[in-house]
Amino acid sequence: MTVGGGRDTAWWQSAVVYQIYPRSFADSNGDGVGDLRGVIGRLDYLRTLGIDVIWLSPVYRSPQVDNGYDISDYRDIDPLFGTLPEFDALLARVHELGMKLVMDLVVNHTSDEHPWFVESRSSRDSATRDWYIWRDARDGAEPNNWGSLFSGSAWEWDQTTGQYYLHLFDRKQPDLNWQNPQVRKAVQDTMIWWLDRGVDGFRMDVINFISKADGLPDAPAAPEQRFVVAFENFADGPHVHEYLAEMTRAVFGGRDGEFITVGEMPGVTPQQARLYTDPTRGELNMVFQFEHVSVDHGPAGKFDYRGLDLVALKKALHRWQVELADTGWNSLYWNNHDQPRVVSRFGDDDPDYWAASAKALATILHGMRGTPFVYQGEELGMTNFPFRTPQDHRDLEAVNFHRSVLETGGDEAAALAGLAKISRDNARTPMQWDAGPNAGFSTGEPWLAVNPNHTWLNAAAQIDSAGSVFAHYQALIRLRHDLPVLVDGDFTPLMEDDPQIWAYTRSTSTAELLIIANCGRDPRTVDIGREWIDAEMLLGLADAPATLTSASLDLAGWDARIYMRPVR
Repeated sequence: MTVGGGRDTAWWQSAVVYQIYPRSFADSNGDGVGDLRGVIGRLDYLRTLGIDVIWLSPVYRSPQVDNGYDISDYRDIDPLFGTLPEFDALLARVHELGMKLVMDLVVNHTSDEHPWFVESRSSRDSATRDWYIWRDARDGAEPNNWGSLFSGSAWEWDQTTGQYYLHLFDRKQPDLNWQNPQVRKAVQDTMIWWLDRGVDGFRMDVINFISKADGLPDAPAAPEQRFVVAFENFADGPHVHEYLAEMTRAVFGGRDGEFITVGEMPGVTPQQARLYTDPTRGELNMVFQFEHVSVDHGPAGKFDYRGLDLVALKKALHRWQVELADTGWNSLYWNNHDQPRVVSRFGDDDPDYWAASAKALATILHGMRGTPFVYQGEELGMTNFPFRTPQDHRDLEAVNFHRSVLETGGDEAAALAGLAKISRDNARTPMQWDAGPNAGFSTGEPWLAVNPNHTWLNAAAQIDSAGSVFAHYQALIRLRHDLPVLVDGDFTPLMEDDPQIWAYTRSTSTAELLIIANCGRDPRTVDIGREWIDAEMLLGLADAPATLTSASLDLAGWDARIYMRPVR
């Protein structure tokens, strides 16, 4: 069994992961919602891309309040997506094609329709009462001032039993009480059940929230603040390392096979991540951190969009490269189901530049030390949707935010502008397979509108095109599989304060790579040093010289290159 491991031995260090958001990937039955049979029908596409691991967003039985992140049965498939036999068929086909499959584990909270919670709220004396976090009112109001990440209070009053329960997300997503060993055992048993079925690991949703501060104290707040998102009181809590180490021992201990564990951890620092991912501690393989996808947030939060500061973005990612260099491991991502499309966010989605900026950003990310994650459509350069009205949005977070702005007399125009740029719905528009009706996603009416640009931005137009974004991702994935320096090499940042050029080197005792990109429309000439004369270009513009002949490098707008030279 391989869960941790040294930097030279773990299989997942040279792997590339592809996230599928099933609701929006491929619909096989025409109901407008993607499903498991739709995924099965597109697996050859992923094999062609070169993917090693598929991360499947939740397909468990769920009321779908938060698109499946509110689970009512951890051991069944929601009929919206298919059946357990269909899941088994998907898993078998994934393995047949030489790939692995990772499930999304959502165990900070359940749905309020989960039998555990139904029993818990039935009576103060119920067998699972202490499986959730219940508290008495304080001075006739909530037990503390914690706010939900989906707006408003993090507490919901239960009339039947006369207490509040905690929900860090929607009121229909009550938090589990991980202090109760029965809860931890139930979660571990669920994980073992899926491993016995053949899955290859887990991506763990907000897993650093499972240990709340002892006593659930108030969070610091300004006088006018009624509720506060109290990260310091529920993120990276006092027992989280203990719980994760216990989970790894109980679930993976003594089990043969190669597995992967990834923890989503909002607010985690590099210092904390070193502990979570130190292989000697036996907790997780890697974490998802949020520092680099928060650099464009304003003081009022993620929808207070402030635009890109490229220097801040570079330094955020570089810091993680440097600080996890000797202990732990990085995950590398631009996109996922919670983030807007990177081409529209950090790149340039003008039709004249979208492809070049997609390639440049991909080159920068895939050249770093860590395991790259590709989100569906990213390999095509999919862009944000042209959202205009509140009714365009379906995501619970977006709907709640807009409502709270109206209720508090906020600036609706500014809120809609922030939603258009940052809303999670941008990632969830249907996969753009072809130029036909509904982008080839479904024969029915899609649950979320298809981006109008699918008529020219789609998989069918790119798969057989040598200069496409898809082909560029294929080349990057091949390089990671073929070049040990991309996996093991040291990372050295260059030109960190340059507002347009992103550059760094990766090096071992035998080889060195230069990864460089011009992150803007204006051409630039960059002095890279005479030591790079005669270096071989591994990836770049088709008409660029195959070998460097000068210490100066001319870069067109959104041009990106990878060069390699031997270390003498």
